[in-house]
Amino acid sequence: MNKFFTRFASRIASFSGSPSAFVLALATVLIWGISGPLFDFSEVWQLVINTGTTIVTFLMIFLVQNSQNRDSAAMEAKLDELLRAVEQARADFIGIEHLTEDEIEEIRTRLEKENGRESNKPPPHHAMDRLLSRR
Repeated sequence: MNKFFTRFASRIASFSGSPSAFVLALATVLIWGISGPLFDFSEVWQLVINTGTTIVTFLMIFLVQNSQNRDSAAMEAKLDELLRAVEQARADFIGIEHLTEDEIEEIRTRLEKENGRESNKPPPHHAMDRLLSRR
């Protein structure tokens, strides 16, 4: 069941972000709008689009969240592996995604101070300036 849902969620999430899905959704709305005069813009006519969009939105929330959770977990695992493999990296950072937002912010503030930068100042953009000057 888990593998089936993962494959299903991945395919639906990929499709829902495609141009084809947008065209399909746009066509549905246009057909619904054009059919309004045929149904005298009745309450049932309005209810069809309201119910349809509510159901699709409700289900898509779960599918997209599943895809995001898997992507985030995969990215965290990859970063953990890099932290483990690089000698200069601090292994203490492995698993910090399980900390609270306040704890992560405290770590970030300490890192910025170690790097010689105040946390409320924007980072210098020397690298970006160099890239832009190449134009």
